[in-house]
Amino acid sequence: MAKQITCRRIHEPAPSGVGEAGARVLVDRDWPESTDRQGAPCDEWLRDVAPSAELQRWYRQDPLRFGEFRRRYLTELGDPGHRQAAARLRELAEHGDLVLLTAAQDTDRSHAAVLAEWLAGPGRREPGPSDPGPRPSRYRAAVSASVAELNAGALAFVMGTGIVSTALYVNGAGRASLVLLWVALAGFAVLVPAYGWRLLRMRRRFVADLLGPRAFAFLTLAISSNVLAARLVPDGHTAAAEGFLAFGTLGWVVLDYGVPLALITTMRRGPSLDQVNGTWFLWAVGSESVAVAAASLARVTPGQVLPVLAVVCWGVGLMQYLLTAAIVLARLLARPVRPEGLMTSVWIFMGAAAITVLAGVRLAALPPGSTPLSRAVVVGPSVVLWSFSSWLIPLLLLLGLWRHAVRGVPLRYELGWWNLVFPIGMYAVATHELGRTTGTPWMTSLGRWEVWVAAAVWAVVFAAMVAAWLRRRPTAARTPP
Repeated sequence: MAKQITCRRIHEPAPSGVGEAGARVLVDRDWPESTDRQGAPCDEWLRDVAPSAELQRWYRQDPLRFGEFRRRYLTELGDPGHRQAAARLRELAEHGDLVLLTAAQDTDRSHAAVLAEWLAGPGRREPGPSDPGPRPSRYRAAVSASVAELNAGALAFVMGTGIVSTALYVNGAGRASLVLLWVALAGFAVLVPAYGWRLLRMRRRFVADLLGPRAFAFLTLAISSNVLAARLVPDGHTAAAEGFLAFGTLGWVVLDYGVPLALITTMRRGPSLDQVNGTWFLWAVGSESVAVAAASLARVTPGQVLPVLAVVCWGVGLMQYLLTAAIVLARLLARPVRPEGLMTSVWIFMGAAAITVLAGVRLAALPPGSTPLSRAVVVGPSVVLWSFSSWLIPLLLLLGLWRHAVRGVPLRYELGWWNLVFPIGMYAVATHELGRTTGTPWMTSLGRWEVWVAAAVWAVVFAAMVAAWLRRRPTAARTPP
């Protein structure tokens, strides 16, 4: 077995700058553009080991399908069309170090990463349907596959459900709000242990996600906890809210520093704006979620710690939002955007502005003198950001129309739809509470109407999620991890 297997973009030099030992094999089906075949930085080209054109096309439509892509690709490696090239690659791996070269922008979620995992695995047999061996039970196989494919942003479901529950509460729909609160709590109770299990049992894949361009999606762990904390406060569950805030703040501290540090220090990425995506706004959303929960609790508990924490996180989140907005806009305006690559995560652009507004409104509602910022200093930027988030909505709707109606990307359920629910629910709550704080009746009325829009969107997405799960369940139960 290989001493070391490395995935690298074909134009990316080795970290040391002096080259790498071992065979350098290009594993793409097509020769990379703008690469001269004479003097190319590879020793061999195994084009037949790459995924089929159909599978590559399917994966490009939605990069969040990596888990299912990995499963299908591993199955393809046992096909007659792949078997000879796969055997050659295995032979090279048996005799020394190996560098897998690809033109993919995100090597950590590419077929090269799947090949590296397959080559480094304990089994030496070629994959295929006839491969013997013990099979786990259907239930265990389904659970293991679900955990293995767990998306880093899976807790967006809890975020969206929690904020719509808050929206229904401020609109007086107490019973519906309570139902969604319990749904969100159940989702949190299931998904958080699944994250822990994946970290312990599948650490290599977990770390690969943490070092990838969508690593900011892990901040949903902290954000969802803080959203639940803010929702529990008006029901009088102060102790539970404090527990969720403590968990969310700890997660925010670890991830708010850890994810940028990992992205800055890792060498496993391409020097391109193409890796920038809408999930980067979760950096700001994480800070603002702490501010919202801390300011909510500060209204019902004594002391200066929570108001100070809320003010600091509001300021940090505001700066993070402005910085991220500049980077994301540069990516969208300066680099080509493929319709299948334009994910629903861009709606977090609006949602991050809306939660900053809500945090400012909650700070303005605190007693005078409890924070070092005056009411006017907080409300002014909140009004500006609310105006900007309102301006963004038609733009985001038009981009969605271009993606699906004009360019024909199928409108199918994906986890990213919850990245649509959260911003809409957050915008509704922020509009309603900003109207109350500024004494603007039309804004408060607008917020009430938006609450029902958010509830309707949640119902549609939840129904689509259940339908997609029911369709996948028989397949998942039969498929070993």
